[in-house]
Amino acid sequence: MFALQLDESTDVSGEAQVIVFVRYQDCSDIRENILFCENLQSRTTGEELFKVIDKFFAEGGIFWDWCLSVCSDGAAALTGKNNGLMAWIRKKNPKVKWLHCIIHRQALASKRMNAHLHETLNEAVKVINFIKARPLNSRMFKLLCQEMGSEHQHLLLHTEVRWLSRGKILNRLFELRQEVHMFLLEQKSAFSSLFENQDWVCRLAYLADIFDKLNDLNLSMQGFRTDELSLNSKMCAFIKKLEFWLKKVQRNSFSVFPTLDKFADDSEIDNLNTICDCIREHLTKLRDELVSYFPSIMNQDRTQDWIQNPFVEDVTSSSGLSDKLTENLIELASDRALELKFQNVTVSQFWLEVKGEYKELSEIAMSALLPFGSTYLCEVSFSAMSLIKTKHRNRLSVQNDLIIAVSDIEPRFDNILAKKQPQVSH
Repeated sequence: MFALQLDESTDVSGEAQVIVFVRYQDCSDIRENILFCENLQSRTTGEELFKVIDKFFAEGGIFWDWCLSVCSDGAAALTGKNNGLMAWIRKKNPKVKWLHCIIHRQALASKRMNAHLHETLNEAVKVINFIKARPLNSRMFKLLCQEMGSEHQHLLLHTEVRWLSRGKILNRLFELRQEVHMFLLEQKSAFSSLFENQDWVCRLAYLADIFDKLNDLNLSMQGFRTDELSLNSKMCAFIKKLEFWLKKVQRNSFSVFPTLDKFADDSEIDNLNTICDCIREHLTKLRDELVSYFPSIMNQDRTQDWIQNPFVEDVTSSSGLSDKLTENLIELASDRALELKFQNVTVSQFWLEVKGEYKELSEIAMSALLPFGSTYLCEVSFSAMSLIKTKHRNRLSVQNDLIIAVSDIEPRFDNILAKKQPQVSH
């Protein structure tokens, strides 16, 4: 069995590049690596994507029957019911499972907010652009920060394509709000009135806090060797935190939002109920959006808990296994030697080690641990591609260089050099 992670993007020369990562079980653990990077000659349709992948499989002797799942974003070319990539894959193997990148879903859910907060965010971006996007204003603002002894001397630009951008730019703007206000007054800008509006500053502080928490969630889900089960657990925990924060705000307490809480303590808020209503509305909307993007998480399905820890008390009561497999699980859970081994290895290593004695349990566990939960590896590869293939090297065939850049497998340099012609004397 193996699982795929794939994505498509356009490089600096306008070529459409499709990157595919594979995760498979080795003798002792799960391995993941780049499978290939190939440019598409024509349209980026589901059929063309399938042809590229299917050709690679045919040349490498890989069968679609072995494919367990495919993780990608929600683009129509990938997920279309009739002509999307998944439709073509399921013609080869109807059992293939499609997973929408969890990080991508979380980013989509967090974009939506009420009108007041959306307006505050847009106005904050305009203030930053007024200062940061103009070289003279940027230099003058830097001098002002130096004269005032500020910890930071620059604002940060906002970009929609970077998931962590919002939290960082809002935190920096709030930290330098006094310097920004003074600079805007000197420039006689109409934006200066925003920082004189207590409600606006409160909303800015809240946005800085909530996006900082979203950044922490986003970062915790990034990385190598992450699986769907662990990522779903993080998302479930965040949704429960939202419900806790909502209860705190309903009691007019901002203790869970440190930036806003400190500002509220330092200055008396006149329209406290208005700010609380705005925050409650956003937290409720954010919770509902996340639940709509992750409906299965909140169903409290405990049937796969035994995979993550088979030694938890009464784990067999909700395993959803057949009688025979439940008996095998009870036997495994009662083995003290295996319990000690479980504490010293990863979950995937454990299930591969017991495969000889508990083959069926191991196969079920691996089918749940193999699927990718996000397209993080593809995003990392596209970042590497932008450094490798620049406008000065726009004719470069990026595949071999990219594979070496993102793979953790050491190249066989002896074999590579043996295929090259040595330099002969003139």
